[in-house]
Amino acid sequence: MTQKRRITLFVCKLFVEIGYVKSIGLTLDDILRDELRMNLTLKDQSISIKISAALTTIMFVGGLVNSIFSLITFQNKQCQQVGCGLYLLASSITSFLSISMFIIKFWFVVLTQINISTSLFVLRGGCASLEVILKIFLYLDGWLNACIAIERVVNVMKGAHFNKRKSRYYAKRVILILPFCITGTFAHEFINRRLLVYPSNTNIDETNVGITERYISCVTRYTSTVQNYNTAILFLHLLAPFLINLCSALLVIFGAARQRSTARTNQSFKGHIQEQLKEHKQLIISPMVLLALSIPRVVILLLPDGVKVSENLWLYLSAYLISFIPSMLIFIIFVIPSEFYMKIFKQAFTRVRVHNPIRQ
Repeated sequence: MTQKRRITLFVCKLFVEIGYVKSIGLTLDDILRDELRMNLTLKDQSISIKISAALTTIMFVGGLVNSIFSLITFQNKQCQQVGCGLYLLASSITSFLSISMFIIKFWFVVLTQINISTSLFVLRGGCASLEVILKIFLYLDGWLNACIAIERVVNVMKGAHFNKRKSRYYAKRVILILPFCITGTFAHEFINRRLLVYPSNTNIDETNVGITERYISCVTRYTSTVQNYNTAILFLHLLAPFLINLCSALLVIFGAARQRSTARTNQSFKGHIQEQLKEHKQLIISPMVLLALSIPRVVILLLPDGVKVSENLWLYLSAYLISFIPSMLIFIIFVIPSEFYMKIFKQAFTRVRVHNPIRQ
């Protein structure tokens, strides 16, 4: 490596670190940057990149199966009689969009980093949009789950007076408005994301022909005010849906127990609570699972400035990948525990197989 190239690499890393200090959290670009080797095919990349590609593909296939099964279930009109079914249908779609954008983001980072001939227009577009769009889909999933939890509470509180038509009416409007609200909270990221390009001229010894190598980094720079706002927004999108889910589950359990204690006076209120906990235990387990899967992403947000990703590559990469697992669990969390939804799924799946038989 020439002295000029060493200087260029040093300057590149220096600017990256400066950019990172002024941003929040790690992106896939930050995690994989030091592992990718320019002008080499995927076959010649490091074992870390190959394993990452395999894991990403497996996650995409799992997420695709989850989305297809969920769509088969919730597109049924019986599931859409109340707002909850509409939220689950929308969540099935956003789940597919999240996992699709995830694999697009991964291959965009890999292919553009190893291919130095990629157009700067494409690189700038990907830098400014992909990570932000990925966040929007990811957090939209979380908020739709929170809407489902709120609807369940209203259903329990209203009881026989629950209005299904109003439930559908409000659900349709929330599903329409929610994406715009979430996108609005991330408008500052579209503005502050920048592509930094560092050119370095070298010579090929055999032909003595000059070529240009580029060192590219996608960074986000904030003022202290915008950085504080960004931190608050990220924690809002991560923690608020979990708290809504947990509080709603407790309200459903205690509300149902109170109603039954009024109708069945031969059993204590404590006994009714225990009965409801057994009956609705999935309402408590689900938000706990989602929180556990969100913790790695929160930890990444709390990392100190100037962290060296290369020293703990698999720790940060695993945390990043785990944060997408909730988008792959809609079928497992909402359909499998429910006798009603499973019955709908089996009926719909049987119809699909009858209309599209596999030819031997």
